[in-house]
Amino acid sequence: MSRPQSLGDDDPLGGRLLEAAVVEFAARGYAGARVAEIAARAGVTTGAIYSRYRGKAELLAEAIEWATNDEFDRLFTDHRFEGRMEDVLRIVGQHLIVREERCDDGTPSGDGLLLESFAAARQEPDVRRLLGDHLLDRHGRLVRVVDAAKDTGGIDPDVDTNALVTFCYALGLGFVLLEVVDMPVPERDAWDALIERLLDAIAERPPARVDAAAAASGTG
Repeated sequence: MSRPQSLGDDDPLGGRLLEAAVVEFAARGYAGARVAEIAARAGVTTGAIYSRYRGKAELLAEAIEWATNDEFDRLFTDHRFEGRMEDVLRIVGQHLIVREERCDDGTPSGDGLLLESFAAARQEPDVRRLLGDHLLDRHGRLVRVVDAAKDTGGIDPDVDTNALVTFCYALGLGFVLLEVVDMPVPERDAWDALIERLLDAIAERPPARVDAAAAASGTG
């Protein structure tokens, strides 16, 4: 998994702070993470952090956003994506079993950080609110993908968009939980075949052809 570059290029200090936060939160969880340690990892004072963030919860939310790549933008540029919105769902499904614990620069991926955030959200209202905002933004983007696929005939318009998006998120988050207990994942071919069958099941069906002779006789 690659690391987003925009923040690091435009704001080197911000990039160092978020990288340090990702490492600290992933290692110690939200409750155990210390702002002083994040500052030390980044080579700055705690004042540099508090000048940017109102508290640890806001820093965690920013770290999640930074650590979890913008998967939709990345998928839109994927060579396998050829303009059909349902292909995005196909590739997302394939990525579920091809996961990486660390990014190219060696820092933990966003999945572990996301899991720690869910645990913290049960006790910390600020974390719950900020995490909810993050997920709602991603939810809205996936809604637009599904609706666009309906417009092009890739997904049956009768399929409820919210139900399908919720299913996708439940599936993705479920994989994150399975990793905690080292549950085995399916073989790639078997998983791809299942994804294809699911996409076929929700695809829009062409209108049934009416036999010309039957139509002429009024029996079609």
